[in-house]
Amino acid sequence: MDVLQIGLQLAVLILSLTVHEAAHAWAANRLGDPTARLLGRLSFNPLVHIDPVGTVIFPLVAITTGLPLIGWAKPVPVDFRNLRAPQRDFALIAAAGPASNLLMALSGAIVFSFLRRADGELGVAAYGIGMFVVLNVLLAVFNMFPIPPLDGGNVLMGVLPRSLAAVIDRIRPYGIFVLYALMLSGVLFRVVRPVQSFILDWLL
Repeated sequence: MDVLQIGLQLAVLILSLTVHEAAHAWAANRLGDPTARLLGRLSFNPLVHIDPVGTVIFPLVAITTGLPLIGWAKPVPVDFRNLRAPQRDFALIAAAGPASNLLMALSGAIVFSFLRRADGELGVAAYGIGMFVVLNVLLAVFNMFPIPPLDGGNVLMGVLPRSLAAVIDRIRPYGIFVLYALMLSGVLFRVVRPVQSFILDWLL
């Protein structure tokens, strides 16, 4: 893989994660919590969202070793005290990130279809747009996996009864270790890939 491909994949990932986190901040602000906005996180500036490990180092390792291209940015802070219906609103804030990835994937798929019709041989632009669609679908599906601290775990806590949500919340300190174990064992992507493929078949 040459430097251009690596740079293109990293740029697409950073753009996608930036919009994802800005969507969390936008939803939180709309639902009554201005914390993220006041901290400058309601922004499309990648510099305010980048996590050095999750947004740069881990993706570079994934790109150069052939692992699925996954990364993360700095989480958007949410103050529950400012939310009108904390449990429901937190679930909506969590869902806003993956929803933004699906909207980006849909927009990219529309552009990709026009490029494919206009040019029989897909060029660099179409390659980049195609990668943009594939990556955003992967990010949406991956983030909706129901393990905290992923968005899916937070959405699950918002829809479950309080007693069950409390059980999920107790898993949170260990969630990252469970997630790494599932990723390294390949179990996570055996679950994620079929869902990603189904959505991509529909989009492309």
